[in-house]
Amino acid sequence: MISWLFSKISGFFVRVRYTSVEGGIRAYYKTTVVCKLTQLKYVWRDYVSKRPYKELDFSGEFAPELQFALPFAYWHYKNGTLKSTVSSLHTKEMYFFSPQHQEKHLTRTDQGNFNYEMPRVLYSQDYDLSKWEQVPLKVRFRNSVYVFDKPVVVVANRYNSEWDGAPVSYLGIDLLDFLFTQLKTRYTILYNRPRPQNITMDNSDVYDLNEIGWIKEMHPEVVLMDDLYKENKANANNFNHFQFLVYANTDRFVSVHGGTATLASYFGGINIILSKRGPEHHFGCYEKLYPQFSGATILHATTDEKVMEYVQRHYLNFEAPTL
Repeated sequence: MISWLFSKISGFFVRVRYTSVEGGIRAYYKTTVVCKLTQLKYVWRDYVSKRPYKELDFSGEFAPELQFALPFAYWHYKNGTLKSTVSSLHTKEMYFFSPQHQEKHLTRTDQGNFNYEMPRVLYSQDYDLSKWEQVPLKVRFRNSVYVFDKPVVVVANRYNSEWDGAPVSYLGIDLLDFLFTQLKTRYTILYNRPRPQNITMDNSDVYDLNEIGWIKEMHPEVVLMDDLYKENKANANNFNHFQFLVYANTDRFVSVHGGTATLASYFGGINIILSKRGPEHHFGCYEKLYPQFSGATILHATTDEKVMEYVQRHYLNFEAPTL
Protein backbone atom coordinates (compact mmCIF):
# COMPACT_ATOMS: atom_id res chain seq x y z
CA MET A 1 0.00 0.00 0.00
CA ILE A 2 2.80 2.43 0.89
CA SER A 3 4.71 1.60 -2.29
CA TRP A 4 1.58 2.12 -4.39
CA LEU A 5 0.98 5.49 -2.71
CA PHE A 6 4.58 6.58 -3.28
CA SER A 7 4.25 5.64 -6.97
CA LYS A 8 1.04 7.63 -7.40
CA ILE A 9 2.43 10.69 -5.62
CA SER A 10 5.64 10.53 -7.65
CA GLY A 11 3.82 10.12 -10.95
CA PHE A 12 1.61 13.14 -10.30
CA PHE A 13 4.51 15.31 -9.14
CA VAL A 14 6.68 14.47 -12.15
CA ARG A 15 3.86 15.04 -14.69
CA VAL A 16 3.25 18.49 -13.23
CA ARG A 17 6.87 19.48 -12.58
CA TYR A 18 8.52 18.13 -15.76
CA THR A 19 5.89 18.57 -18.47
CA SER A 20 8.47 19.46 -21.14
CA VAL A 21 10.51 16.26 -20.65
CA GLU A 22 9.93 13.44 -23.14
CA GLY A 23 7.85 10.58 -21.67
CA GLY A 24 10.47 7.83 -21.85
CA ILE A 25 13.02 9.99 -20.09
CA ARG A 26 10.43 11.33 -17.64
CA ALA A 27 9.92 7.80 -16.31
CA TYR A 28 13.40 7.99 -14.79
CA TYR A 29 12.43 11.24 -13.05
CA LYS A 30 9.61 9.32 -11.40
CA THR A 31 11.91 6.53 -10.18
CA THR A 32 14.10 9.11 -8.45
CA VAL A 33 11.12 10.55 -6.58
CA VAL A 34 9.87 7.05 -5.63
CA CYS A 35 13.30 6.18 -4.25
CA LYS A 36 13.52 9.40 -2.24
CA LEU A 37 10.09 8.80 -0.69
CA THR A 38 10.95 5.17 0.07
CA GLN A 39 14.00 6.24 2.06
CA LEU A 40 11.71 8.09 4.49
CA LYS A 41 10.86 4.69 5.98
CA TYR A 42 14.43 4.34 7.23
CA VAL A 43 15.13 7.70 8.84
CA TRP A 44 15.00 6.30 12.38
CA ARG A 45 17.15 3.23 11.69
CA ASP A 46 19.67 5.11 9.55
CA TYR A 47 20.18 8.17 11.71
CA VAL A 48 18.98 7.38 15.22
CA SER A 49 19.17 3.71 16.26
CA LYS A 50 22.03 2.96 13.79
CA ARG A 51 22.17 -0.81 14.28
CA PRO A 52 22.96 -3.31 11.52
CA TYR A 53 19.71 -3.98 9.67
CA LYS A 54 20.17 -3.27 5.95
CA GLU A 55 20.00 -6.39 3.77
CA LEU A 56 20.77 -5.24 0.25
CA ASP A 57 19.86 -7.62 -2.58
CA PHE A 58 20.80 -6.45 -6.08
CA SER A 59 20.32 -8.48 -9.26
CA GLY A 60 20.66 -5.74 -11.87
CA GLU A 61 23.30 -4.96 -14.45
CA PHE A 62 26.95 -4.31 -13.69
CA ALA A 63 26.92 -0.55 -14.37
CA PRO A 64 23.99 0.29 -12.05
CA GLU A 65 25.51 -1.93 -9.40
CA LEU A 66 28.72 0.06 -9.48
CA GLN A 67 26.88 3.35 -9.80
CA PHE A 68 24.40 2.94 -6.98
CA ALA A 69 24.22 -0.43 -5.21
CA LEU A 70 27.87 -0.74 -4.19
CA PRO A 71 28.25 2.87 -2.91
CA PHE A 72 24.91 2.54 -1.08
CA ALA A 73 26.08 -0.65 0.63
CA TYR A 74 29.39 1.00 1.53
CA TRP A 75 27.55 3.97 3.01
CA HIS A 76 25.61 1.60 5.27
CA TYR A 77 28.86 -0.15 6.21
CA LYS A 78 30.44 3.16 7.21
CA ASN A 79 27.21 4.14 8.96
CA GLY A 80 27.16 0.94 11.02
CA THR A 81 23.84 -0.20 9.55
CA LEU A 82 24.89 -2.82 6.97
CA LYS A 83 23.83 -6.36 7.86
CA SER A 84 24.35 -8.29 4.60
CA THR A 85 24.59 -8.06 0.82
CA VAL A 86 23.42 -10.31 -2.02
CA SER A 87 24.53 -9.96 -5.62
CA SER A 88 25.62 -11.89 -8.71
CA LEU A 89 28.46 -14.34 -9.19
CA HIS A 90 32.02 -13.03 -8.85
CA THR A 91 31.18 -10.07 -6.61
CA LYS A 92 32.58 -11.14 -3.24
CA GLU A 93 35.78 -9.14 -3.72
CA MET A 94 33.78 -6.09 -4.76
CA TYR A 95 31.82 -6.23 -1.50
CA PHE A 96 34.96 -6.79 0.56
CA PHE A 97 33.52 -4.70 3.39
CA SER A 98 30.25 -6.61 3.75
CA PRO A 99 29.75 -8.54 7.03
CA GLN A 100 27.99 -11.27 5.03
CA HIS A 101 27.98 -11.45 1.24
CA GLN A 102 26.17 -14.03 -0.87
CA GLU A 103 26.66 -14.61 -4.62
CA LYS A 104 23.17 -15.80 -5.50
CA HIS A 105 22.16 -14.41 -8.90
CA LEU A 106 23.37 -16.38 -11.91
CA THR A 107 22.38 -13.72 -14.45
CA ARG A 108 21.87 -9.97 -14.33
CA THR A 109 18.50 -8.56 -15.40
CA ASP A 110 17.18 -5.18 -16.44
CA GLN A 111 14.31 -5.64 -13.98
CA GLY A 112 16.86 -6.00 -11.19
CA ASN A 113 18.03 -2.43 -11.83
CA PHE A 114 14.79 -1.07 -10.39
CA ASN A 115 15.46 -1.71 -6.73
CA TYR A 116 13.49 1.08 -5.11
CA GLU A 117 15.02 0.27 -1.72
CA MET A 118 18.07 2.24 -2.91
CA PRO A 119 18.14 6.06 -2.95
CA ARG A 120 18.84 6.11 -6.71
CA VAL A 121 18.41 3.69 -9.63
CA LEU A 122 19.72 4.02 -13.19
CA TYR A 123 19.46 7.71 -14.20
CA SER A 124 18.52 10.65 -12.04
CA GLN A 125 17.76 14.35 -12.31
CA ASP A 126 18.95 14.63 -8.72
CA TYR A 127 22.41 13.31 -7.86
CA ASP A 128 22.13 14.21 -4.19
CA LEU A 129 24.28 11.35 -2.96
CA SER A 130 23.52 11.62 0.73
CA LYS A 131 23.45 7.83 1.16
CA TRP A 132 26.29 7.15 -1.24
CA GLU A 133 29.92 6.61 -0.26
CA GLN A 134 32.99 6.40 -2.51
CA VAL A 135 34.29 2.81 -2.41
CA PRO A 136 38.13 2.65 -2.24
CA LEU A 137 38.71 -0.12 -4.76
CA LYS A 138 42.01 1.38 -5.90
CA VAL A 139 43.41 1.44 -2.37
CA ARG A 140 42.05 -2.01 -1.60
CA PHE A 141 43.53 -3.75 -4.67
CA ARG A 142 46.77 -1.85 -5.33
CA ASN A 143 49.54 -4.45 -5.70
CA SER A 144 53.13 -5.09 -6.75
CA VAL A 145 52.32 -7.80 -9.32
CA TYR A 146 50.89 -5.86 -12.26
CA VAL A 147 53.67 -3.32 -12.64
CA PHE A 148 55.30 -2.64 -16.01
CA ASP A 149 58.36 -0.80 -17.30
CA LYS A 150 56.29 1.98 -18.88
CA PRO A 151 53.17 3.74 -17.57
CA VAL A 152 50.05 1.74 -18.31
CA VAL A 153 46.98 2.69 -20.32
CA VAL A 154 44.04 0.28 -20.26
CA VAL A 155 41.94 0.18 -23.42
CA ALA A 156 38.66 -1.33 -22.21
CA ASN A 157 36.26 -2.28 -24.98
CA ARG A 158 32.95 -4.04 -25.51
CA TYR A 159 30.98 -5.10 -28.59
CA ASN A 160 27.47 -5.89 -27.37
CA SER A 161 23.88 -5.32 -28.43
CA GLU A 162 22.47 -2.05 -27.11
CA TRP A 163 18.78 -1.25 -26.57
CA ASP A 164 17.87 -4.52 -28.30
CA GLY A 165 19.76 -3.49 -31.42
CA ALA A 166 23.23 -3.45 -32.92
CA PRO A 167 26.30 -2.19 -31.03
CA VAL A 168 26.49 1.61 -30.86
CA SER A 169 29.39 2.64 -28.63
CA TYR A 170 32.51 0.53 -29.16
CA LEU A 171 36.14 0.89 -30.18
CA GLY A 172 36.26 -0.37 -33.76
CA ILE A 173 39.32 -1.66 -35.58
CA ASP A 174 40.23 1.70 -37.11
CA LEU A 175 40.02 3.46 -33.75
CA LEU A 176 41.98 0.69 -32.04
CA ASP A 177 44.66 1.01 -34.72
CA PHE A 178 44.96 4.72 -33.98
CA LEU A 179 45.11 4.16 -30.22
CA PHE A 180 47.72 1.41 -30.37
CA THR A 181 49.88 3.21 -32.94
CA GLN A 182 49.89 6.47 -31.03
CA LEU A 183 50.27 5.12 -27.51
CA LYS A 184 52.60 2.14 -27.80
CA THR A 185 55.91 4.02 -27.74
CA ARG A 186 55.01 5.84 -24.53
CA TYR A 187 52.82 3.36 -22.66
CA THR A 188 52.33 -0.29 -21.95
CA ILE A 189 48.91 -0.91 -23.50
CA LEU A 190 46.58 -3.43 -21.86
CA TYR A 191 43.60 -4.40 -24.00
CA ASN A 192 40.50 -5.65 -22.21
CA ARG A 193 37.30 -7.02 -23.74
CA PRO A 194 35.94 -9.55 -21.23
CA ARG A 195 34.80 -12.91 -22.56
CA PRO A 196 31.24 -14.05 -21.78
CA GLN A 197 32.57 -17.02 -19.82
CA ASN A 198 34.49 -14.70 -17.50
CA ILE A 199 31.64 -12.44 -16.40
CA THR A 200 28.04 -12.72 -15.19
CA MET A 201 25.94 -12.00 -18.27
CA ASP A 202 22.95 -9.69 -18.54
CA ASN A 203 20.40 -9.36 -21.35
CA SER A 204 22.93 -8.09 -23.92
CA ASP A 205 24.21 -10.25 -26.77
CA VAL A 206 28.00 -10.31 -27.14
CA TYR A 207 29.33 -10.20 -30.70
CA ASP A 208 32.78 -10.97 -32.06
CA LEU A 209 34.77 -7.97 -33.20
CA ASN A 210 37.46 -10.31 -34.59
CA GLU A 211 40.13 -8.00 -33.20
CA ILE A 212 42.22 -10.42 -31.15
CA GLY A 213 43.96 -12.10 -34.09
CA TRP A 214 44.41 -8.71 -35.73
CA ILE A 215 46.03 -7.28 -32.57
CA LYS A 216 48.44 -10.21 -32.30
CA GLU A 217 49.48 -9.74 -35.91
CA MET A 218 49.52 -5.95 -36.26
CA HIS A 219 50.24 -4.81 -32.69
CA PRO A 220 52.03 -7.65 -30.89
CA GLU A 221 53.34 -5.25 -28.23
CA VAL A 222 49.78 -4.82 -26.88
CA VAL A 223 49.22 -6.96 -23.78
CA LEU A 224 45.92 -8.84 -23.85
CA MET A 225 44.12 -9.03 -20.52
CA ASP A 226 42.95 -12.53 -21.46
CA ASP A 227 46.58 -13.66 -21.58
CA LEU A 228 47.37 -12.01 -18.24
CA TYR A 229 44.37 -13.72 -16.70
CA LYS A 230 45.48 -17.11 -17.96
CA GLU A 231 48.80 -16.55 -16.19
CA ASN A 232 47.00 -15.19 -13.11
CA LYS A 233 50.18 -14.28 -11.30
CA ALA A 234 48.24 -12.58 -8.51
CA ASN A 235 46.02 -15.63 -7.91
CA ALA A 236 42.80 -13.72 -8.57
CA ASN A 237 39.67 -15.60 -7.57
CA ASN A 238 37.78 -14.63 -10.73
CA PHE A 239 37.95 -12.22 -13.66
CA ASN A 240 36.34 -9.35 -11.75
CA HIS A 241 38.93 -9.71 -9.01
CA PHE A 242 41.65 -9.81 -11.66
CA GLN A 243 40.37 -6.60 -13.28
CA PHE A 244 40.42 -4.84 -9.92
CA LEU A 245 44.04 -5.84 -9.39
CA VAL A 246 45.15 -4.63 -12.82
CA TYR A 247 43.08 -1.43 -12.81
CA ALA A 248 44.26 -0.49 -9.33
CA ASN A 249 47.78 -0.02 -10.73
CA THR A 250 46.56 2.13 -13.62
CA ASP A 251 45.93 5.86 -14.04
CA ARG A 252 44.96 6.08 -17.73
CA PHE A 253 41.92 4.48 -19.37
CA VAL A 254 40.04 4.52 -22.66
CA SER A 255 36.65 2.88 -22.17
CA VAL A 256 33.14 2.66 -23.61
CA HIS A 257 29.55 3.21 -22.52
CA GLY A 258 28.16 0.95 -19.78
CA GLY A 259 29.79 -1.15 -17.10
CA THR A 260 33.12 -0.96 -18.93
CA ALA A 261 33.29 2.82 -18.45
CA THR A 262 31.86 2.70 -14.94
CA LEU A 263 34.47 0.25 -13.67
CA ALA A 264 37.34 2.21 -15.22
CA SER A 265 36.08 5.35 -13.47
CA TYR A 266 36.63 3.71 -10.06
CA PHE A 267 40.43 3.92 -10.23
CA GLY A 268 41.34 7.59 -10.45
CA GLY A 269 43.50 9.24 -13.08
CA ILE A 270 41.84 9.99 -16.41
CA ASN A 271 39.13 7.99 -18.14
CA ILE A 272 38.21 8.80 -21.75
CA ILE A 273 34.71 7.38 -22.31
CA LEU A 274 33.18 6.79 -25.74
CA SER A 275 29.39 7.05 -25.39
CA LYS A 276 27.54 7.99 -28.56
CA ARG A 277 24.04 8.00 -27.13
CA GLY A 278 21.95 7.03 -24.13
CA PRO A 279 19.99 8.56 -21.23
CA GLU A 280 23.34 9.33 -19.58
CA HIS A 281 23.68 12.26 -21.99
CA HIS A 282 20.38 13.84 -20.93
CA PHE A 283 21.08 13.43 -17.22
CA GLY A 284 24.71 14.55 -17.39
CA CYS A 285 25.95 11.34 -15.75
CA TYR A 286 29.51 11.69 -17.03
CA GLU A 287 29.80 15.18 -15.57
CA LYS A 288 27.81 14.77 -12.33
CA LEU A 289 28.12 11.12 -11.28
CA TYR A 290 31.16 9.42 -12.80
CA PRO A 291 33.80 11.75 -11.29
CA GLN A 292 32.42 10.83 -7.86
CA PHE A 293 33.49 7.18 -8.08
CA SER A 294 37.14 7.97 -7.39
CA GLY A 295 37.81 11.60 -8.20
CA ALA A 296 38.86 10.60 -11.71
CA THR A 297 38.88 13.10 -14.55
CA ILE A 298 36.13 11.98 -16.93
CA LEU A 299 36.36 12.99 -20.59
CA HIS A 300 33.16 12.10 -22.44
CA ALA A 301 33.55 11.60 -26.19
CA THR A 302 30.51 11.22 -28.44
CA THR A 303 32.52 10.36 -31.57
CA ASP A 304 35.63 8.39 -32.50
CA GLU A 305 37.26 11.66 -33.55
CA LYS A 306 36.72 13.12 -30.09
CA VAL A 307 38.41 10.08 -28.53
CA MET A 308 41.41 10.71 -30.78
CA GLU A 309 41.48 14.38 -29.78
CA TYR A 310 41.39 13.57 -26.07
CA VAL A 311 44.13 10.97 -26.42
CA GLN A 312 46.38 13.42 -28.24
CA ARG A 313 45.78 16.20 -25.73
CA HIS A 314 45.78 14.29 -22.44
CA TYR A 315 47.86 11.14 -23.02
CA LEU A 316 50.51 12.31 -25.46
CA ASN A 317 51.12 16.04 -25.19
CA PHE A 318 52.35 16.10 -21.59
CA GLU A 319 54.82 14.37 -19.31
CA ALA A 320 53.61 10.80 -18.85
CA PRO A 321 52.78 9.79 -15.25
CA THR A 322 54.90 7.43 -13.23
CA LEU A 323 53.52 5.02 -10.65
